[in-house]
Amino acid sequence: MLLGKRAVELRPRFFSSTLTARAAPVGQNASAGGAPRKIPNMRDQYRAKNSSGLYYTASLGIATLTLAYASVPLYRAICQRTGFGGTPITDQTRFTPEKLIPQRQAKRLRITFNASVSDVLEWKFTPQQREVRVLPGETALAFYKAKNLSKEDIIGVATYSVTPGQVAPYFSKIQCFCFEEQKLNAGEEVDMPVFFFIDPDFLEDPQMKGIETVTLSYTFFKAKYDDNGVLRPTP
Repeated sequence: MLLGKRAVELRPRFFSSTLTARAAPVGQNASAGGAPRKIPNMRDQYRAKNSSGLYYTASLGIATLTLAYASVPLYRAICQRTGFGGTPITDQTRFTPEKLIPQRQAKRLRITFNASVSDVLEWKFTPQQREVRVLPGETALAFYKAKNLSKEDIIGVATYSVTPGQVAPYFSKIQCFCFEEQKLNAGEEVDMPVFFFIDPDFLEDPQMKGIETVTLSYTFFKAKYDDNGVLRPTP
């Protein structure tokens, strides 16, 4: 009986203390006075952090895309000067008189020709000769023929490459239709020349041993000027 009576006396005190503790603001001692401490809104912080990450990612993507577009002409210029990527040399400073002396003691190289057009270009484009045979240092002239099969005037630009790719630094173009865009009127047909030679240094490179055939390939793409007046190929 005494134990039961003691429990009855303690019960009001227990509930009073519990209610007082629950009523106290979060982060503030129930027994301490003063204004409640402000709790940071974690959701707002998370949103701000996500927004910053999104802006950073978008900026990085735009910068990368801009650099990619800007690097295309730079890459092509480097390839044309060095022969990198199977691109024949077009650097005029490399065409010195001593380079244009046929090496009579060397074996003639077989040069073959390929031609193709993109799916959206309504042109017929073919080489006029299957092959020519030249000595290193000897100039050669070859022709391609292009015809506009459509009923509208079209501008085309050509890309080119040499295989095997390691021959490219020694495949030098003096003049070529691929140096600038070509506009063909509706139904027009034209001959397109390419004037080239194989650098005599080809004979001094151990990596060129065993190479007897070189293929020069061109692909024409339809092109048009954009809003900034820049000519761009159409895929």
